[in-house]
Amino acid sequence: MTGEPAEFTPVGDAALMVSTPLARELLLSCQDAPLPGVTEVVPALNLVTMLFDPLVTTAGELGQVIRTRLPGLSALPAGEGEGRSLLLPVQFGGPDLEWCAGFTGQTVTAFIDEVCALPFTVAFLGYTPGFAFLTGLPAHLQMPRLSAPRERVPAGSVALGGPWAGVYPTETPGGWRIIGSTTVKLFDLNRPEPMWWQPGDTIRFTRD
Repeated sequence: MTGEPAEFTPVGDAALMVSTPLARELLLSCQDAPLPGVTEVVPALNLVTMLFDPLVTTAGELGQVIRTRLPGLSALPAGEGEGRSLLLPVQFGGPDLEWCAGFTGQTVTAFIDEVCALPFTVAFLGYTPGFAFLTGLPAHLQMPRLSAPRERVPAGSVALGGPWAGVYPTETPGGWRIIGSTTVKLFDLNRPEPMWWQPGDTIRFTRD
């Protein structure tokens, strides 16, 4: 049982935002036992947005169902869930790799070794299609963001920013510290499942 609070915010007549610390657990629960009328579940940090068919249910009815489900959910330890284990090949380098290694007091080789040993977890997708916010950085690897974001960060750039690691699927502005790049296409509309990764997946970086 959990006493975790939840806030429910209708969005128009076909969506409901649920703010709860058990967002990841609620997402997994909806994948195992879909809610009536729900057509899509969009996760974020401590937030799940439910898109639903208004001919089948309403925000009020959906909220009542979720209220009854939340007390039965237990918080998952960080890094645990129903996701896959994936390896992401990375060519380490880029404008911030040496700076990041120096920030931690390590050599570049030792820094890369430590990053590759970490299991990251996809917390949620956002910012741009295919961009995953990855948890799992210990405190000493949490890098301050750039004081002024770069206007152009190349697609495939692997970067660290605050408590997060991430990979830019497309060329966009960005203020995170770039430590490498990957050739893996993280978002491709020509694939049956466009997203290369999903919330709950465990990711390890490997040297390419």
